[in-house]
Amino acid sequence: MLAIVATRAGLGLEAPEVQVEVHLANGLPGMTLVGLPEAAVKESRERVRSALTNAGFDFPNTRRIVLNLAPADLPKVGGRFDLPIALGILVASGQVPGEALEGIESVGELALDGRLRPISGVLPLALAARKAGRKLIVPKENADEAALAGDLQVLPAEHLLDVMAHLLGQQPIAAHRLEAPPVATVREGDLADVRGQHQARRALEIAAAGSHNLLFAGPPGTGKTMLASRLPGILPELTEEEALEVAAIRSVCGLPLAEQWGRRPFRAPHHTASAVALVGGGSWPRPGEISLAHHGVLFLDELPEFSRHVLEVMREPMENGQPENQTKFQQDACPLS
Repeated sequence: MLAIVATRAGLGLEAPEVQVEVHLANGLPGMTLVGLPEAAVKESRERVRSALTNAGFDFPNTRRIVLNLAPADLPKVGGRFDLPIALGILVASGQVPGEALEGIESVGELALDGRLRPISGVLPLALAARKAGRKLIVPKENADEAALAGDLQVLPAEHLLDVMAHLLGQQPIAAHRLEAPPVATVREGDLADVRGQHQARRALEIAAAGSHNLLFAGPPGTGKTMLASRLPGILPELTEEEALEVAAIRSVCGLPLAEQWGRRPFRAPHHTASAVALVGGGSWPRPGEISLAHHGVLFLDELPEFSRHVLEVMREPMENGQPENQTKFQQDACPLS
């Protein structure tokens, strides 16, 4: 018996589609997981087994189970595949009709008793599901974040039993809607806080109007950091699409969305930050400070203290000016002579 369940992986800022293929066959009992899974994904075999058993479902212990996460060359990270793997086993064993999952994507980590635990990076996944025109089953704690995607039917669930009741038509899950749009809770710096500094204020206004890079030089204590932190407050307001892009990056990084919703980001990495921390990357790709400053301000305090290699990797983003409308701000603090 073969079952296919749709879900999505997290690859940097993207959420490529993944198909969980489950095959039950005769042979030596066991469960094999293939498709380039990392350690947390491999451990899902035991979580899924316990969750199904404790929730009262039949686990096919006497069959050989092969789980394939396709495409096979795409890295799979985290516990987000627990729920689709469990649903695939239930479909393959005949406990859920396969047509019940048509047009539905699912994601979520399972506790041993069948409860659904939240995951990170739900917003990029929800945006991709909306583009594909499918419904999305998510843990209840992730429902508000997924609903930010807009025209998407989000089905929040607290337990594996809730998902099964919905798929079997016993108790449909109501689509989740945000009660109110997010409201930023962190006060934004206001240029009105600055007294004097007429030339510096004029430079900020020109940089904001034309999305220019800006270099401030001067002795410590003259207000360069304060001026830089007020720059996001005079930039144009984010459009809804831009706000979603900024929120998606924060979601992938596991940062709260509500406190900065609709605000242009201001990032000020320490001068000891590495090149990877600045531009992103790594074995499992993660956004860097440049991405976190998307549609906002990247402030490099004490510019000469950054390593030469770090400054070199900044050259291409600054020359290309990508992504569009992203302001990069630099400071050079010179000591008193």
